[in-house]
Amino acid sequence: MLLTAPLCKFGWKAPDFILKDPDGISFQMSDHLGEKGLLIAFICNHCPHVQSIANSLVADIQILSHLGIKALAVMPNDYHTISEDSPFNMKNFATKYGFNFPYLIDETQEVARTYSAVCTPDFFGLNASGKLQYRGRLDNTVMNNRIEHRIPELVNAMRIVSATGCGPRDQIPSMGCSIKWR
Repeated sequence: MLLTAPLCKFGWKAPDFILKDPDGISFQMSDHLGEKGLLIAFICNHCPHVQSIANSLVADIQILSHLGIKALAVMPNDYHTISEDSPFNMKNFATKYGFNFPYLIDETQEVARTYSAVCTPDFFGLNASGKLQYRGRLDNTVMNNRIEHRIPELVNAMRIVSATGCGPRDQIPSMGCSIKWR
């Protein structure tokens, strides 16, 4: 089912969490809050929307890292039902696309519920204080229909966040596959 993420609740304080990657290594969200902010991307392996943006997402996160913004990707789906999203397949997906950021498993789905994530991809751009400033889409492209003049909306918004601590008021929500809840 195709869903659209809700609009940004500017200033919402993102709750801290600890999740593990497929190798069992724990990552705490607050430890990854960069000097200029943090991007939390709820994604999964099987969603065609995520697959179509994966290369751009990796490139954009590299740009964000140069701005002092770190990134965490969270896989929220029930992988017992959707085997393509299993930890083993998460490792393969991260390797295939060259992830240079942690890709974490939300085993209980509690983090996705706490953040009110609804789809994959669903992006949460936080400022250095951990307050939500962006909840929009990655860019202006349409799935599997890359356009000549890509506008990196998430990068542009996070540049503003890194400079001012506040996100742009005009944001277009992300759209993708529904989270597969237990």
